Amino acid sequence: MKASRLAAATAVAGVSVLALSAPAFAHVSVQPEGTAAKGGYAVIDFKVPNERDKASTTKVEVSLPADHPLASVMPQPIDGWQVKVTKSKLAKPMEMHGEKISEAVTKVTWTADGKGIEPGYFQKFPLSVGALPEDTDELVFKAIQTYSNKETVRWIEVQQDGQEEPENPAPVLELAAASEDGHSHGSSTAEDASDKTDEKADAKTETASGDSGGSDTTARVLGVVGIVVGAAGVAYGVLAGRRRTTA
Repeated sequence: MKASRLAAATAVAGVSVLALSAPAFAHVSVQPEGTAAKGGYAVIDFKVPNERDKASTTKVEVSLPADHPLASVMPQPIDGWQVKVTKSKLAKPMEMHGEKISEAVTKVTWTADGKGIEPGYFQKFPLSVGALPEDTDELVFKAIQTYSNKETVRWIEVQQDGQEEPENPAPVLELAAASEDGHSHGSSTAEDASDKTDEKADAKTETASGDSGGSDTTARVLGVVGIVVGAAGVAYGVLAGRRRTTA
């Protein structure tokens, strides 16, 4: 009886923990496709989950960090969504590829044409960004999520060191160390290199498969020949024995 009560209590506690921890994973986040290295370029994805049971997400606004402006920001077209890129003048012009830039993208807004992100689903919103700053380990973005019932959720709270995660944390992009040559190009270069490596590996695999196939065929042929020769030898021995017996 005590064991049953203990098991029931454990089960209830486990369900409670899951119920309490689930919302922590359901916030707007940002992750790179590959590597987001300092000084380089990267494709980053904003992952937006729908947290409501009876409303769809119809609008997503992402504000880029003003303390580390990005000179190049390009959104990827997404079916069912319109995108608007907002630029603002910089308080301090920045230099990129030898040219001075006086304005940068400060906000990107996606608005659904149709149903948007329905309950039980999430959507990724990719951006190609660069050059990433070299004087920080992370970039903090702020996002506003709007639902079809006009409700808005502001994902703008910055995580403080030594404190618990806020209720509506802002998306944070962790930056990797710059490459040794100082010319990191982020996920594009990484993907190209990976593709070339995969092609070489595939070529080697095909060659190895061809060699292995040839070796297997040769071995089979020799095996068959050996069996035939062996059978012929046995037959010859039997016939010779019969002749001797008859004689």
